[in-house]
Amino acid sequence: MGVVQALSDPNIRKHLLRDEGEVIVDEVMHHWVVYVVPALEILLALAILVAMPFVDINLAWFPFLLALAIAAHGCYKGLAHYRDRFVITNMRVFRVHGVFTSNLATMPMSRILDITVVKPFHGRILGFGHFVFESAAQAQGLRDIRHVARPDERDLSIQRVVQRSGLRGPKVN
Repeated sequence: MGVVQALSDPNIRKHLLRDEGEVIVDEVMHHWVVYVVPALEILLALAILVAMPFVDINLAWFPFLLALAIAAHGCYKGLAHYRDRFVITNMRVFRVHGVFTSNLATMPMSRILDITVVKPFHGRILGFGHFVFESAAQAQGLRDIRHVARPDERDLSIQRVVQRSGLRGPKVN
């Protein structure tokens, strides 16, 4: 596997409990809105590079290094958003994220007490929201999942898995 592929692919399938019959119900990537700031940073770096011919040759190293730093930061942030995955399986939810180090936070469906879906005004317009998980555990690494595309559909996916697994009985009116 090449370096670029190793850095860009979070390899979700290696975290599945295949012997237990775990399958992916939904793999959630960030909404496109998270890539706006990294893209603007890269465009700013390009604009600085385009302006370099108009800078004194003795000072040209400064805008070049500045453009390089801004572009590197934009690329890093874009890659960090791309590698941040929230996964819903038939047994649990988990999140894999990190660029140079890989972090895994997992929560069995039985531990999910409540899911709050927060849709800010601009999120309602653009089609994203945030999940806030309440669980039976005191400390958890899976509390806030931000910038989720189609949050209502994803919430229903989790509720269906919880219902099918028999963790909660049918609602009585």
